[in-house]
Amino acid sequence: MIDTHRTYTLTSEQLSLQQKVGQLFMPAVFINDTEEEVQKMEKLIKDHHVGSICFFHSRASAATNFEGKKKVVHNEKSYDRLLELINRYQKAAQIPLIIAIDAEWGLAMRIENTPQFPYAITLGALNNNNELIHKVGEAIGKDCKHAGIQWNLAPVVDINNNPENPVIGYRSFGDDRDSVLSKAEAFLKGMSESGTLNSIKHFPGHGDTATDSHLGLPVIDKPLDDLLKNELYPFKKLIDKGVDSVMVGHLLLPQIDSDHPSTTSSKIISELLRKELGFNGVVISDALNMHAVSNKFVEKGALEAAAFSAGMDVLCFTENVAEGITRIINNSTIKQIEQSFERVWALKQKVFAPNTAVQTSNGDTVQLNKEIAQNTITELYGNPLLAEKIKSSNFLNVSISSGKRNHFAEQIAAHSGIQAIDLDTALASDKKNALLSIFPPAVKPKDFFGFDKKTLALIHRLIQEKNILIYLFGNPYVLDILQLAANSNVALIYQDFPEFQEVAVEHFLGKIEAKGSLPIQLKTFQL
Repeated sequence: MIDTHRTYTLTSEQLSLQQKVGQLFMPAVFINDTEEEVQKMEKLIKDHHVGSICFFHSRASAATNFEGKKKVVHNEKSYDRLLELINRYQKAAQIPLIIAIDAEWGLAMRIENTPQFPYAITLGALNNNNELIHKVGEAIGKDCKHAGIQWNLAPVVDINNNPENPVIGYRSFGDDRDSVLSKAEAFLKGMSESGTLNSIKHFPGHGDTATDSHLGLPVIDKPLDDLLKNELYPFKKLIDKGVDSVMVGHLLLPQIDSDHPSTTSSKIISELLRKELGFNGVVISDALNMHAVSNKFVEKGALEAAAFSAGMDVLCFTENVAEGITRIINNSTIKQIEQSFERVWALKQKVFAPNTAVQTSNGDTVQLNKEIAQNTITELYGNPLLAEKIKSSNFLNVSISSGKRNHFAEQIAAHSGIQAIDLDTALASDKKNALLSIFPPAVKPKDFFGFDKKTLALIHRLIQEKNILIYLFGNPYVLDILQLAANSNVALIYQDFPEFQEVAVEHFLGKIEAKGSLPIQLKTFQL
């Protein structure tokens, strides 16, 4: 029987300095690891008193590899494997591990066949309905706790004010500081009610950059006053209200520290975050294997020691546990080690208290997603009269499904009798009105969101030659590459979930109104 929910009475009086430093390390673990790798991790946990672990799907999809060409193998039994590995790793630990994961939109971010909730950018489209975001935070927290995960490294509170951002984008609630703050606060309150630890990220703000820190070091060169008014604003407000941890991203802010990225900068961690913003909780690093910082430290353990010296408490995705522990013990003061240890220990006491309730799994995820869909559909109509004319005409039902099932086009066909066709067939037709449903191949902007050049060229032709009504089931930044005209009409659906497609059909048929607002500024498409 797998037991992922043991409680403990924790005492720290008998722990050695070696054990206390080990508690600051959070190596990555992988659902699809081999038995050999699992046993190596069990030994690492036991021998070095590792304090926490962070789950990823596989080595092919984690951190620096996620943009690579390694094949990600689908595993239908990922969740069962997750439970098994949590149990094994907890048994290997003399001191209970905090189990962490990135579940920004649910366990589905890492684990197949688990509940998936909308991306932050979708929640950003909600108007005056933060109660739904509260429910999402609570539901995700319950799913984490039910699986034996105590720490969800979420939410993202970066203000995505750069349309060309390659890594934040859809993970942000938007480009307005007050909206990001209010929505993040609702998410945090919901997750807190589940008893799950949180981490606001990526301090000091990863939104205004066109560089992916997995692959290079982003530079954000703005006056500190501007940062305090915008990027740092949600961090400061949420810190004042109370958060469990702050994740520091890999960013270079030359106006504050021209010599060190934020990960290893005492000016950013110890002075800006601790002293100026008043944060006294746990500071956790973004993944230390990311190329923004890992390529700059050749010697094993040097990056971990530099990050700790700058004020970091938890070293996430560390690949040099033994060497890092030795360097920190040899180069740090007892006072700093004790301070970081006490912060981490307080988190453990919070989640492993004997009276901590085990959360039950959620109820109807589909219904919650449907309610969000009903409140986020966003109309960007350059010519509303033309949009209505298209709906009532003998239009072309054009589908770009990118290998996904287009329930929307199927249901439109069922209602109208107009069967779905591809781009080539549509362009060969004499009909002038077209309903175009687009399912982008990818959610990230790399390589034009996964569209091949031929498909993108055909989309451009269709938009030029026809009266178009687009239903976009994906990242709204896709609109920037479609070469839309001033009279183009777009209904943003944001997600491709079946329940979002069902609600989109209701919108097309005039049964519901669009209630959402675009939470970001687009680069090229303006109405």
